[in-house]
Amino acid sequence: MKNLETNLKFSAYEIIAKKRDGHKLTDPEIKWFITGVTNKSIPDYQMSALLMAIYIRGFDKAETASLTDAMLYSGSTLKFEGVDVIDKHSTGGVGDKASFILAPIAHAAGVKVPMMAGRGLGHTGGTVDKVEAIKGFKTSLTLKEFKEAVDKNRMALIGQTGEIAPADKKIYALRDVTATVDSIPLITASIMSKKLAEGANGIVMDIKTGSGAFMKTRTNAKALAKSLRDTASRFDKKMLTMITDMNQPLGEAVGNSLEIIESIEVLKNNGPKDITDISVQLAGAMIYLAEITKTHKAGIKKAKEVLKNGKALESFRDLIRLQGGDEKVVDDYSRLPLAKNTKEVCALEAGYVTSIACQEFGEHVVTLGGGRKKTEDKIDFGVGFVVHKCVGQRVKKGEKLVTIYFNDNQKDIVEDIETEILKKNIKIKATKPKVLKPLIYDIDENSLC
Repeated sequence: MKNLETNLKFSAYEIIAKKRDGHKLTDPEIKWFITGVTNKSIPDYQMSALLMAIYIRGFDKAETASLTDAMLYSGSTLKFEGVDVIDKHSTGGVGDKASFILAPIAHAAGVKVPMMAGRGLGHTGGTVDKVEAIKGFKTSLTLKEFKEAVDKNRMALIGQTGEIAPADKKIYALRDVTATVDSIPLITASIMSKKLAEGANGIVMDIKTGSGAFMKTRTNAKALAKSLRDTASRFDKKMLTMITDMNQPLGEAVGNSLEIIESIEVLKNNGPKDITDISVQLAGAMIYLAEITKTHKAGIKKAKEVLKNGKALESFRDLIRLQGGDEKVVDDYSRLPLAKNTKEVCALEAGYVTSIACQEFGEHVVTLGGGRKKTEDKIDFGVGFVVHKCVGQRVKKGEKLVTIYFNDNQKDIVEDIETEILKKNIKIKATKPKVLKPLIYDIDENSLC
């Protein structure tokens, strides 16, 4: 196949135009294009054009498979032995820091956890960006170092390297700045090329749906879940998918250092109920796929045990230390970079919170510098929000809704954000919402291999 890809001559222009006009791309065309992106013979602007064409026109199952394979084999792959090697992936949301909670829980319960995480994408924060708020924490491991760490310590966290799915690393960054993030085939290829390359033998997928997710509707979330399961089946990988709510921030903290603090609080059994519950559910699924328990329910019970007895917290402390980070942050949050200024946004009226504009809070973090508008932007770890109320809760006039963390030069920006929050982002009405959305909509265990 490599010789075929090398010898065939295609035109990037013609491939872009073909997909733009709604025609199906062939396997050789897709692989030739991705090879060109990887070796830099195809420039970013042409990849960006193809991304937009795919976003608008779509890819069918065969095209998605070709794209996934091309991205997967654009770099090196790992292989781990044992059914207990399980990873988790989330499609991203606002305040989604579950990886820092569920991975230590699963590890403490006996799961071998190879974590390959990404940076921020659009309005969603990135696991790698968040964990790098911990001074010294090294995510840029080589594949050899990563494999050795997983084999020795049974858990490691790595950012995407040039060795693993390098085509995806390039495409991921371009999607972030070209408004082509929420595309089922592009999401499928991006997630699965990395997860398959890292060598996990089972994967738990947390697919977010709602106003703060890339999949705005449950219909699209289910379609993505099926696409991911189809791909896992092609490679004989175990997979469990969950469709979970992202119509309001997960937990209270939104922003890099703030989310690390909240994660540690959950591991100390002091965290918000929603992020605690979903982390336990996902960790329980990992424990189940690892065949440590016979059912997901039993996996959840095991997850609760290691969370309550403190073993999960110690697993997170060990992870920080083993990857060169400052483990003292677990006991002293002042060792994390946190913006010096805070602004409390208080309710102008009494009533019940009926909605929170989830995506907008993610975008506000980006505006403050906690995310990227351009691929080369540096992350400010210290800015962010604590959202004190959730949908359905009663609020008194003058009661604190949100605390904003910001820098000295951002007072004007904060004033604008405060106005947005009070006028548009948090809706308060006299009557309580009759129906509250569940945290978890769907769990699919039928796809297990």
